[in-house]
Amino acid sequence: MAQFKYVALSRSGERVNGLIEGYNELDAAARVKENHSVILKIKAVDEKKNEVGLLNMDIGGNRLNKKAFIVMCSQFAIILKSGVPIVRTVQLIGDKTADKVLRKMLKQIAVDVEGGRSLSAAFEEHGAHILPGTFVETLRAGEESGNLDRSFDTMYHHFDKQMKMGNKVRSAMSYPMFVLFIAVVVVAVIMIKVVPTFMTFFADAGKELPLPTRILIAISDFFVYRWMVIVAIIAAIVIVYQLMSHSENGRMLLAKAQLKLPVLGNIAELNAASQFANSMTTLLESGLTMNKAVSITAKTLDNYFISTETGKLASRLEEGHSLGASMRENQVLPDILVDMTGVGEETGELTSTLDTIALYYDAELEMAIQSALEKLEPAMLVFLAVVAGGIVGTIYLTMFSMYSIM
Repeated sequence: MAQFKYVALSRSGERVNGLIEGYNELDAAARVKENHSVILKIKAVDEKKNEVGLLNMDIGGNRLNKKAFIVMCSQFAIILKSGVPIVRTVQLIGDKTADKVLRKMLKQIAVDVEGGRSLSAAFEEHGAHILPGTFVETLRAGEESGNLDRSFDTMYHHFDKQMKMGNKVRSAMSYPMFVLFIAVVVVAVIMIKVVPTFMTFFADAGKELPLPTRILIAISDFFVYRWMVIVAIIAAIVIVYQLMSHSENGRMLLAKAQLKLPVLGNIAELNAASQFANSMTTLLESGLTMNKAVSITAKTLDNYFISTETGKLASRLEEGHSLGASMRENQVLPDILVDMTGVGEETGELTSTLDTIALYYDAELEMAIQSALEKLEPAMLVFLAVVAGGIVGTIYLTMFSMYSIM
């Protein structure tokens, strides 16, 4: 997606500048209209003009440090609750944070807020390109309700929970990825270095080699002399994937394909349910309307197909339908989530029900990932054993056949 600069008027009438991503100008304008009442100007960013020399770049670029961001939310919640004015709070946190990106952003925000601008509008202008999609809207809702400290506290717990879940997944994936890397290296070394050495010795004997040996030699020769073909195939796969992931139809096909995969499809569905329940809980607790909460939540979902279909729920809500009924007609999210959402609406306890179901799907997602990894680890070890054992067995078969002839 391309980046677009825009100038717009917020719902409160403030002039807002910002950056937003979109597939084209119309798509970008539609995204801006979701949060602002009037668009004054919108223009594609010339990426070449934004290129900066290495000497002028900050180490780490403009990527958001998630841990520093979560600490920032916690600091805002604590300091605001103690009664410190908002301008002084921004200045204090900006001076104390060690993250260069956040420090630079907070210093700009402090100047804007001191000049009379709202905190949410300042964060939107200076941090919309790196901050999570739910952040600014939750902040705006907190300002409107007069519970800004509570909004920061809610976001702190929400993003802290997300980061811990991500860390668990990465930690669980580290060992299987290490085993897979070792397996690839071992097979490559055997096929490129070990096999040709043995096969040269057998070929010099002048005897006809067994069929498994000839097949092994052909595979080894392909690795040694046709490695460019392997590189070209991998490059082609990467290019095709990149092209698909940057087009509407391609992203939709990839997302649907992910949901149909044997194990990963279930994980993707559980992840979407967890993200939906957690984001809706956070946004509704912050005071956002149901329509707005659903619209923002849809953008936070990882799977593009589920995200797109969930975004359509907002129009159903505007027509007067309940969230549970709309989700049931949509038939994208899991049945348990749909049924529990309906129960929460009927009892008037939607937020607490979603919070409970979020805990359920967090646990289900963690168990599904752990179960998949427990099956993946022995499978990779068996694969490595079969490949290495097959190669060694072929070499011994050739040796025995040569000795019998001699």
